[in-house]
Amino acid sequence: MKKVTQTKRSTLVKSGGEAQAYTAWIADLKRRYRATQIKAAVAVNSALIEFYWNLGKDIREKYVGTKIYGTGFFPRLSIDLKESIPDAEGFSTQNLRYCLHFYELYSAQPNFQQLVGKLVSVPWGHHCTIIDKCKSDPNKALFYVLRTIQNGWSRNSLLNWLSTDLYEREGKAQTNFDLTMPSDDCDLARQLVKDPQKFEVFGLSEEYSEKELKAAIVANIESTLLAFGKGVAFLGKEYPVEVWGEIKNIDLLFYIVPLHRYLVVEVKTGKYEPADLGQLSGYMAIAKHVLNTPVDNQPVGLLICREHNRVLAKYHLEELGLPMGITDYELKKVLPTKAQLTKCVADAERQIAEASRVCHTNREVIG
Repeated sequence: MKKVTQTKRSTLVKSGGEAQAYTAWIADLKRRYRATQIKAAVAVNSALIEFYWNLGKDIREKYVGTKIYGTGFFPRLSIDLKESIPDAEGFSTQNLRYCLHFYELYSAQPNFQQLVGKLVSVPWGHHCTIIDKCKSDPNKALFYVLRTIQNGWSRNSLLNWLSTDLYEREGKAQTNFDLTMPSDDCDLARQLVKDPQKFEVFGLSEEYSEKELKAAIVANIESTLLAFGKGVAFLGKEYPVEVWGEIKNIDLLFYIVPLHRYLVVEVKTGKYEPADLGQLSGYMAIAKHVLNTPVDNQPVGLLICREHNRVLAKYHLEELGLPMGITDYELKKVLPTKAQLTKCVADAERQIAEASRVCHTNREVIG
């Protein structure tokens, strides 16, 4: 059958322009078919979420608080639904409880009928995860629903963000964005900077320097970008910029794609000092005058330090006309990867060999 298909296709495809047009048409059909599959999957998910919402609503309004509702209600309902619809899934006792929690969690929200339109665009597995972590806090749950929609999080990504207490940290960093940026840019910039800013690091000693901290952050750049959020690109560490023949190095340089703004990051391992913002503003000025193109906006500055006095920082930020923020950092030490372990072993073997060579040379000299 394969040979017949190939023969038939070869008679359709001619050389030159016809072949290119035919190939392009096949590629377009493939794209349209995949798009149809995605739309169908989204439609199925939306219908399923809407069904679960109404199921939870029925349980709440018809049976909660009645004589029939008790410890045996969900197991009995599960059995009856499975017998009535044997080819269907999703009627386990646990899932039926999720349906009730799902409705109860969001039905008290203002304009909850409009909210349902957003809820149906998130997979049910995501909803169950959010319910597990935010069952008693509808505002927190809705926050993660909207972030999932905005960032296209997988379930694993959602679990990761839930474990970092993103809801409690986002927008908590001290900034002057509301005084120095348009409202739309301000809202997005606030989402990028959290307090504290959490980084996963490997290979950092207890008494680390600023250089070591920056190296650790860059070595784990994937988790660093996750800490900042979607739409941020990493450009470099100790990023060199030439200013009239003199090289200035920016600690960490990022680019916020949706805002068309450079993000200039200054890292300090100690407590916040007023001079730190002066240094940061200097690097922001360099980025603006040397790196900015006509489509770029005023760079954003972020000072990451071990701790800071919030009242003192507030006073200083209010007097500055540049969009800047201050946040503390937290380090989460993670297990090394296989590649990192291999590098550590190789480095250790090299150091041992060098030490052995030096000792051997010293013995020969003494002898």
